[in-house]
Amino acid sequence: MDTISPDSPQYVYEQLAAIIERKIRSGEYAPGTRLPGELTMTHDYKVGPGTVRRALDILRDQGLVVTVRARGSFVVDPLPPSSETPEPSA
Repeated sequence: MDTISPDSPQYVYEQLAAIIERKIRSGEYAPGTRLPGELTMTHDYKVGPGTVRRALDILRDQGLVVTVRARGSFVVDPLPPSSETPEPSA
């Protein structure tokens, strides 16, 4: 399992967002599927609920997840292109 490093110069919520994005891009969380709930993520990654919420905010801003009130957060379908993908040359 991916772990959060408190010694990293990157904020904990950014690390968590990167972990979830990797799982989405790898297909572990397929398009259209529900992400684990906030309580599950706080337990699995040993972070607070605010950290999970901020990580999900990042993923929503990137267009990778949508959150439905009282239902949870879901991976978008289809996925947007990766921001790490180089732009084609002109």
